[in-house]
Amino acid sequence: MAYSVKSTKSGTTYFLHALRNNSSAEKSTLYFFAKKVKSDKDIEVLDALPAGYIVIESAQTGLPLLKRVK
Repeated sequence: MAYSVKSTKSGTTYFLHALRNNSSAEKSTLYFFAKKVKSDKDIEVLDALPAGYIVIESAQTGLPLLKRVK
């Protein structure tokens, strides 16, 4: 089951995805929310939040964002 968040501002549900860059010497991951579950060979739908992150909502746009916890 894909991890989802419902916006309190708009009521829209967003699903968490990860785009992994394995081709470069420095491996990195880009996390993003989308309105629909995307299926692609490079994009992974996540079932849970990554360790060390929390979800916050932008006050201006209502979009969910991941924030790293210290």
